[in-house]
Amino acid sequence: MNRCSFWLLALLLLGASIGAADSVAAPVPPKVLFFTKSSGFEHDAIKTLDNPKFGYAFRVLRELGEKHAIAFTFSKDGSLFSKDYLAQFDAIFFYTTGDLTLAKNGPTLGDGNPPMSAAGKAALLEAVASGKGFVGTHSAADTFHAPSSKEHGPARYVGDGPETDPYGKMLGASFIKHDAQQKARQVVVDAKFPGMSAVGADFGPNEEWYSLKNFSPDLHVLLVQDTSTMQGASYRRAPYPATWARLHGKGRVFYTNMGHREDVWTNPSFQAVLMGGLNWALGRVEADVTPNIAVVTPAANVLPNFTEPPTAREKKANKATTERK
Repeated sequence: MNRCSFWLLALLLLGASIGAADSVAAPVPPKVLFFTKSSGFEHDAIKTLDNPKFGYAFRVLRELGEKHAIAFTFSKDGSLFSKDYLAQFDAIFFYTTGDLTLAKNGPTLGDGNPPMSAAGKAALLEAVASGKGFVGTHSAADTFHAPSSKEHGPARYVGDGPETDPYGKMLGASFIKHDAQQKARQVVVDAKFPGMSAVGADFGPNEEWYSLKNFSPDLHVLLVQDTSTMQGASYRRAPYPATWARLHGKGRVFYTNMGHREDVWTNPSFQAVLMGGLNWALGRVEADVTPNIAVVTPAANVLPNFTEPPTAREKKANKATTERK
């Protein structure tokens, strides 16, 4: 081999090795299904109308996906749910309402998109138990638990029944109701969990805060709802979990009750909380999720006191909420 041939071969081999190194250094982004079918009330955050007021959750997630190398798939089609369909995703992210096996939970409710089958719901629960990550925001807790189509009826407010739906058990709690949007402090109880270090001691945005019930005893609570200054019968209760992580079989489950308002979705602290939970659910980062609910919110499962008559301030706040519906 002459000298020119030798150097030509060396350059070719070097180029091939660099190309191989580049291919190894570029991992495939994890795939996350952002599922937003509404069988109950459809939130503005996930509407896809041609109006800049709506669908802001999609816009934020597109930006976060590009920034953090996550490939989001957006879908409202429950009929796609099956073992094979879910197998392609590394995590499943819900912003949903109602019984998703129904197109609508009432004549004036729901987006009318195709519902899940019973087998599709079973495939979802099995996927999480087998190791898929699951993330829920806001009305993911208002999913698969309504006993009837009375979306805003008394049966939803009492909240004294056991949580029998396996979805609620997987998530870790379920919705009772909410009152007027208001500022409410979120107390960080685990600053070491991914994303929580970005949440300041004074963090408490204006938000539609969910009052929740049937908390699982194995929750690792991350943010606690400080009810001490809140107005409304839904919050006449001791502090309760607002954001948490838990293990479900081999899967990782993360939930936050935030996510109603656009200024929450664009808030850097909320985005840090969301990305911390998503990265943990995907297995990108590790964290200690030893159950702590009994220590940090010992009265979490004591239900709100709905029997006392509302104060004048509560009446005014609830009237404002009703007028916005």
